[in-house]
Amino acid sequence: MDHLINPRVKNIEISGIRKFYNMVSHTEGLISLTIGQPDFPTPEHVKKAGILAIEDNFTSYTHNAGTLELRKAACDFMKSKYGLNYIPDSEVIVTMGASEAIDIAFRTILTDEAEVLLPGPVYPGYEPVIRMMGAVPIYIDTRKHQFRFTLDVIKPYITKKTRCIVLPYPSNPTGVSLTESELKELADFLRDKEIFVLADEIYSELTYDRDHTSIAQYLKDKTILINGLSKSHSMTGWRIGFLFAPETITQHILKVHQYNVSCANSIAQKAAFEALTTGKNDANKMKIEYQKRRNYVYQRLQNMELEVVMPEGAFYFFVKIPEEMGLKSFDFALDLVKQVKVAVVPGSAFSEYGEGYFRLSFACSMDTLVEGLDRIEQYFQKNPR
Repeated sequence: MDHLINPRVKNIEISGIRKFYNMVSHTEGLISLTIGQPDFPTPEHVKKAGILAIEDNFTSYTHNAGTLELRKAACDFMKSKYGLNYIPDSEVIVTMGASEAIDIAFRTILTDEAEVLLPGPVYPGYEPVIRMMGAVPIYIDTRKHQFRFTLDVIKPYITKKTRCIVLPYPSNPTGVSLTESELKELADFLRDKEIFVLADEIYSELTYDRDHTSIAQYLKDKTILINGLSKSHSMTGWRIGFLFAPETITQHILKVHQYNVSCANSIAQKAAFEALTTGKNDANKMKIEYQKRRNYVYQRLQNMELEVVMPEGAFYFFVKIPEEMGLKSFDFALDLVKQVKVAVVPGSAFSEYGEGYFRLSFACSMDTLVEGLDRIEQYFQKNPR
């Protein structure tokens, strides 16, 4: 029956992040710097809200777009944090994590041969959905631009087929984010173009040197804004995301969402309401700790004379593998496991433009980072450049 499987599905692959980790995770004594989720527990008051929802039998379907109280809380959160104005009744959908929000957005706006512009390197979760829609991912090399997906970088690739530009900032895997002026310039250029922007801002609460700015502040009518609680409130397993867009867009995306999952988990929605209200600033404590780790890791990598851009947000470093070593990123990552039992993610998992790099996550304890970086330093001492 294999020949009857949709070829678009057959031709996509499991994420390179997961593929590599599954390959090496059985290694005894392994220190993993691969993980892309907070190492903090979900805040206690949020967990209690979920428990109370179960005890109160809040276990039925909700409105397809999510409970109105949660949609109101989500809109209030976006207004107070980022100055964004969305209407709870019609401009927000509660989704099963940001991943589902990305999926239903692409399934709504993409058609055969439509082109989607992506910064390379980039999180690998976009391309498979684009390809399943028969659309075409167009990767644009940002390596010579400090990984910044600015108008000057994007403009030469815009064609009559361009349907969407993906702005995933702060970035996984580079930690880079765009400035207010860069976003304004891009918004001004796109204002009269029939092009959507998908702004994946799941790391918006984890920025370190300046406040997060969204392109939706300048281009709301064309922007599909993705966010959620996985990173900001350490709620990866609760699977709560949000999709914000004008009603002219959400009215169609909601149809896809309805037939996809009916609604987000009712219990998780109660916990999410608590997170966005009482826990509005829960990310702050985590952010302080992440910043300490970021600064420590940066200094260690600098001392090893490794080329790296300081991350402005999220919790990753994207580190250049010394060219004189002559190793592809997958071979380097595998050799690192074999020699010193440290796992990082090969840069090739983030498109061809990630080749020659590796991603290191600092979403783990300081003790783990110290030991992991000690071992990485030992590796480079054993393998001089």
